[in-house]
Amino acid sequence: MQGTLNEIDISSILQLLELGQRTGELLVEAYNSNLHTYMGNSSSHSTWQQGRFSLPNRSRQPGPYWFVFFVNGQITYAADGKNSSLLRLRDYLRRYQAEDALKNRKIDALASSNEPEYAYLWLLLEEHILTPAQGRSIIQSMVSETLFDLLSLNQGGFVFDTAPGLAPLLTTLEIKPLIAKVMKQVQQWKQFHPQLYSPDQCPIIVDDSQLRNTLKTSSYKNLTYWADGKTSVRQLSRYLNRDILTIGRAIYPYVQRGWVQFNHLNQVTSFEANQLPEGKEETHTIHVVCIDDDRTTGKTVAGFLSDQGCTATIINEPIQALSQVFELKPDLIFCDIAMPQLDGYEICAMLRQSTAFRQTPIIMLTGKDGFIDRVRARMVGATDYLTKPFGKNELLTLLEKYIGSDPLAQISHCSNNQPQ
Repeated sequence: MQGTLNEIDISSILQLLELGQRTGELLVEAYNSNLHTYMGNSSSHSTWQQGRFSLPNRSRQPGPYWFVFFVNGQITYAADGKNSSLLRLRDYLRRYQAEDALKNRKIDALASSNEPEYAYLWLLLEEHILTPAQGRSIIQSMVSETLFDLLSLNQGGFVFDTAPGLAPLLTTLEIKPLIAKVMKQVQQWKQFHPQLYSPDQCPIIVDDSQLRNTLKTSSYKNLTYWADGKTSVRQLSRYLNRDILTIGRAIYPYVQRGWVQFNHLNQVTSFEANQLPEGKEETHTIHVVCIDDDRTTGKTVAGFLSDQGCTATIINEPIQALSQVFELKPDLIFCDIAMPQLDGYEICAMLRQSTAFRQTPIIMLTGKDGFIDRVRARMVGATDYLTKPFGKNELLTLLEKYIGSDPLAQISHCSNNQPQ
C-alpha cells in the first residue's frame, strides 16, 4: 500500500489499515515542508521497491517524516524522524520527575528490534522507574501528537510495510476515536492563526507589567516561568500532561492583547539547536572526521575540506572510529553506512548515547538513496544524508549548513591528517 496524499488523505489511510486489521509500519514523508502548515508542493508518485521507499524524480527536497506502528489494525506507537535523540521521551518523563532517568542507561538487543525511544521507555518500565499506567499514558500522548502533525498534512508520500508488530507490546489504541479527537483539535487550532501556526513555536512575554497587574500571583508566576521564548507549546503539553489545544487556549488571550508573542520557528533557541561548544571562539578551525572504509572516498573528502582550510581526519577502520572520535571531538562527522564489522548506523547510535556528541552534526555517506535508509539514519540520530557519488559543492553546502552561516570564511589555516 503506497501512494501520495494527493490521492488519499491520512485519515482514510488510517481507517483502511484499521478496517483491514493490518500489522506493520506506515511511513509518511512531507515534501519540502512549509513551516506554517507542514505542507509541501510535490505531486510525484511513491514507489515501493526491494524493501525501500523512494520518491523518484521529485521536484522538491524531502521534508519531515513520521512513522506509525500497527498491530491488527490498532496503533501501538508513533513518532517523527527526530525522536531517536530521546529529547521527546525526556520531555514526557518530566511529568513524573524522571527526566534524568535516561542518563547513563544503555539498551542492548531490545534496540535492534524496536525504535530507540520505544526501547528506552521499556527499559524504564522494567526497572520500575515508570509504572505501566504511566508508560501507556506517554505512548498515548506520543501517538496523539504525531497524528496531529499527520492530520495537518496535505501533501506528501506514504507507504505501508507489512511487518511484525513492535514487541514487547505496551498498549494498543483504536483508530476511529483517535482520529475524531485529533481532527477536532486540528480544526480548532486554526483559531490561533496567524500568530500561532505551529506547536513548535515558543511563547515569550513582551509586556511584563500588564501581565503582573492583570493576573493572580500564581498565574503570573506560572506564565513567566514557562513563557521564556525557549519552551514550545508542544513541550508545555508534554510537561503539563495537557493537549496542545488547551495550552494554546490558555496563552492566546494574552497574545491578542499584545502582552505575549510567539517566536517563529527559525528564531527559536531550542534544546536541540546546534551551538558552538562552550569556550570555542568564532575563529576556531573547523575539524571534520570522515569514517569510511573506502580509502578513495576518504581522500576525496579530505581533499575537498583541506582546500577550504578545514582540519580533516580520515578513519578507515570502523572499530577504531569510536575511540578516535572521542579523542578528537570534531565539529562535524561524515560516516559511511555500509562498512564491515561495525556499520554507520551502529556508530551513529553509539555516539548519540554520549552527551559529548548529542548535538554534533553526523552526516551519513552511502550509495543508497531510499526513503527507508533516510528514515533509519534519522532514527539512530543522524543529522543528514549524503548520497555517493557526491561533489565538492554538495559536501561544502552541508558543512556550511551545520557548522555556521559562513564557516569557511572564519578558517585561518589548513591541516590535513593522514588516514588512520
